[in-house]
Amino acid sequence: MNMVPLSNAKLRAMVRLHQKKFRDTEGLFFAEGLRTVQELCNNLPDREMLVALLIRESEVAHARFAEAYRGKVFSVTDKECAELADTATPSGIFGVFRQQQTQARETAEKQGRSLIVALDDVQDPGNVGTILRTAAWFGADAIMCSKGTADRYNPKVVRSCAGSIFAMRHYGVESLSQELRHLQKCGYSILCSTLDGNDFREFTACPEKVVLVIGNEANGISDTVKTLADRLVRIPHAGAQAKVESLNAAISAAILMERVMLG
Repeated sequence: MNMVPLSNAKLRAMVRLHQKKFRDTEGLFFAEGLRTVQELCNNLPDREMLVALLIRESEVAHARFAEAYRGKVFSVTDKECAELADTATPSGIFGVFRQQQTQARETAEKQGRSLIVALDDVQDPGNVGTILRTAAWFGADAIMCSKGTADRYNPKVVRSCAGSIFAMRHYGVESLSQELRHLQKCGYSILCSTLDGNDFREFTACPEKVVLVIGNEANGISDTVKTLADRLVRIPHAGAQAKVESLNAAISAAILMERVMLG
């Protein structure tokens, strides 16, 4: 494989992408690991969304997919891998990609059945990444994130969604409640997951267009958003008394997405 050594200037620029302010300024994000980088490449909406692939010489045999991107493949040393890595044991395969340029209102006009997942200050990057990948699996149209939700391009989010960040539309909004009101005007029903809701199994038929809102891990859905809900739902526990306080946010999201899309 023909690889060009990475210059110091490019190295410095790519290391900075671990910081949100530089990701936002440059409109780029960083990914690490064979599975993550390869899946991102497989799901590219456009080849120009890939900026660079960085591969350690010892990993070339595992990165044959990179041969399709000549001119964008750079070699990195062990020392450079240590600087680039967000993990304790660098894998030796990295990618730099362009962020999606999705506008919030693009999804709202869709005709027919539709699911949008809204994250109301979901702060754990692992949860955000898992919800994003699960939403793609169940055929959701988009993920909508409040300002307090973990950055979708955080390296931990990218890693948690295992490279599926290009598999569906996702975007951030300044005011989640304002966007939810707009979606209601477009025919969407707002379904909020909350411990004080009704058993989700009581709803035998889902509306054609749904926004499923998943709340903050500690505080749940904000009062402002909850007042907009057309349905408040909960996932019941087994037995007379719950043995844990609540379900993980990503698990709750998966159960409810399955009901909305396949139930």
